[in-house]
Amino acid sequence: MENQVLTPHVYWAQRHRELYLRVELSDVQNPAISITENVLHFKAQGHGAKGDNVYEFHLEFLDLVKPEPVYKLTQRQVNITVQKKVSQWWERLTKQEKRPLFLAPDFDRWLDESDAEMELRAKEEERLNKLRLESQGSPETLTSLKKGYLFMYNFVQFLGFSWIFVNMTVRFFILGKESFYDTFHTMADMMYFCQMLSTVETINAAIGVTKSPVTPSLIQLFGRNFTLFIIFGTMEEMQNKAVVFFVFYMWSIVEIFRYPFYMLSCIDMDWKVLTWLRYTVWIPLYPLGCLAEAVSVIQSIPVFNETGRFSFTLPYPVKIKVRFSFFLQIYLIIIFLGLYVNFRHLYKQRRRRFGQKKKKIH
Repeated sequence: MENQVLTPHVYWAQRHRELYLRVELSDVQNPAISITENVLHFKAQGHGAKGDNVYEFHLEFLDLVKPEPVYKLTQRQVNITVQKKVSQWWERLTKQEKRPLFLAPDFDRWLDESDAEMELRAKEEERLNKLRLESQGSPETLTSLKKGYLFMYNFVQFLGFSWIFVNMTVRFFILGKESFYDTFHTMADMMYFCQMLSTVETINAAIGVTKSPVTPSLIQLFGRNFTLFIIFGTMEEMQNKAVVFFVFYMWSIVEIFRYPFYMLSCIDMDWKVLTWLRYTVWIPLYPLGCLAEAVSVIQSIPVFNETGRFSFTLPYPVKIKVRFSFFLQIYLIIIFLGLYVNFRHLYKQRRRRFGQKKKKIH
């Protein structure tokens, strides 16, 4: 019979959300594929098992599907994808229990239910990970943001301490020893800013933004801020003393080498001269700075005794007056304990950086 309508071979597979149909027809152009009343209708001219002819089939699905099939033509076949209305596993493809003769499983894409569930979970996990990365930013983006943040922090601190160092140096060359006695009034605002900002450094170490240990950072933060805000900041009598110059000068010299070193580390640069200075200048300057802080505490003891500031009397029946100078004497011991802890930490850092390589014994 001429122009006989034939049925092509159709292979199928499924996932929880989709159905896959592979129609064995080659050289197909403009096929008529549609879904009406949950029935897939296919009709196309192509080359199949019975040669070049019109091939046609109809499939009524077991459960509801979306009426928008998607197909893709290749040289050897037609691939059709149909979306299920409800994500679930079907026991068979068609509503009729008996499988049509032209229909067979597509073993190239076939999965059993448990394997399909694993694939579905993997896709869902991949989708969630992608959404999480999009909301949080990629690891490369987060690293770049962290480096940018640390670079700007170190840059601002470098500018602040450089301003202090340069101004104190210029004033010393112009005014000589006279510059010692008004250091606090000319430099205190910038030093307050830099030392309050240095709190960020300890927080960075505590929450893991930087790899620095917390204890040395906390010791330096407490020691400097105690000297600046309590010893100098609360007592006007201390603000005109020469020791302020030496405390501020020691602090600023150390930091004008330390912060540029960290800035360059953020952009993966290593300037050998700066690296050597960062790991070396602290050897004389750190003890000198602690010594200057200790001198300021010693000089403040009679001032606090005279004014009675921060002193208090214990309640009845003890009624003993506790002078703040008693705590200052204890703090003097703490200063040198902190010097030991930080000096040991800095020495280990320097040794790791410049440690001598052991000679091979032949």
